Amino acid sequence: MQFVARHRHAPISPQKARLVTALIQGEHVNDALQILRATPKRAAYMVDRVLRSAMANADQSLEANMDQLRVARAWVDGARIRRKGMPRARGRWDIIKSRSSHINIVLDDGQ
Repeated sequence: MQFVARHRHAPISPQKARLVTALIQGEHVNDALQILRATPKRAAYMVDRVLRSAMANADQSLEANMDQLRVARAWVDGARIRRKGMPRARGRWDIIKSRSSHINIVLDDGQ
């Protein structure tokens, strides 16, 4: 059985978050939590929260086998891009892109 959790509009670029989700792909949930705690990236905190949410979703189900939970899929999609302007030299105007992402995690217990 599969259990899903999402963090929509996470304030981090998808490229940075994908580096962290690639670390936990296919791992057992306890190993994935240890990896995320040891990873010194800002995205690790956000992915950790999504993983814990998926574990809580699995815990609410009566059919879930919590000892065999694995990260079946973990992926990051791009979300909205906020555009801000910033004045530059000689009267120019630059666009600053603030990227955000959707972090998705699917857990599977092998049943």
